[in-house]
Amino acid sequence: MSGGKDFQGQHAVVTGGGSGIGAAVAAALLRRGARVTLMGRDPARLQAQCAALAELGPVAAQPCDVGDEASVQAAFAAVAASDYGPVSILVNNAGQVQTAPLARTTLAQWQQMLQVNLTGTFLCTQQVLPGMLAAGQGRIINVASTAALKGYAYVAAYCAAKHGVLGLTRALALEVAKKGITVNAVCPGYTETEIVAQAIETITAKTGRTPEQAKQELASANPQGRLIQPEEVAQTVAWLATPGAAAINGQAIAVCGGETA
Repeated sequence: MSGGKDFQGQHAVVTGGGSGIGAAVAAALLRRGARVTLMGRDPARLQAQCAALAELGPVAAQPCDVGDEASVQAAFAAVAASDYGPVSILVNNAGQVQTAPLARTTLAQWQQMLQVNLTGTFLCTQQVLPGMLAAGQGRIINVASTAALKGYAYVAAYCAAKHGVLGLTRALALEVAKKGITVNAVCPGYTETEIVAQAIETITAKTGRTPEQAKQELASANPQGRLIQPEEVAQTVAWLATPGAAAINGQAIAVCGGETA
């Protein structure tokens, strides 16, 4: 993978950019020359992340609830009016997990998982696609999950949403294959983020295991016996955005130590 300024002059939008994978992706893109807009629901968290990343390059915060159409439209209108230029890289990273057996999953929980994880990806992609088509170039990278590739007990709604993200990725990749745009999914296994920290808390509360035992239970899903680090996911995302990855289209790249092999 090149370590140069592959993205000099390009504008990247990273949703869910306030922490975890999104923040790591933003850092990786900034180091390679991109101007980056972070989107998320918490303005204070976004501003704090911008301050932490500022030494790497131009980075801005734009509050946005990806599951709300009006919020997405307003956020991308503000982005279009900024001096960072048109969006040439979109990283759909915002996501949310709720756990429950299917029999106890409410319709509201089901719809929330679809709204944030799947509809949010759709809404944000729709906003940048016309500009990418007009420019004849672009990269859309959807941070899905190994839950887009296999099932996990007690997160049926999340798995359904992430499988939907992969279907959207593959369909759109074919639509734009001759337009200079690629659309791919990155599918991390259990990654050391706030979502996994919440999962550890849930396991601890429900089973009486210690936090370390709960963490090890999640890590054991990875044949390497560890949690994935956000930076590892970020490097894969950054590679997919490079010119050298132009032939990679419609793919689901698992970052999971071999869990889905």
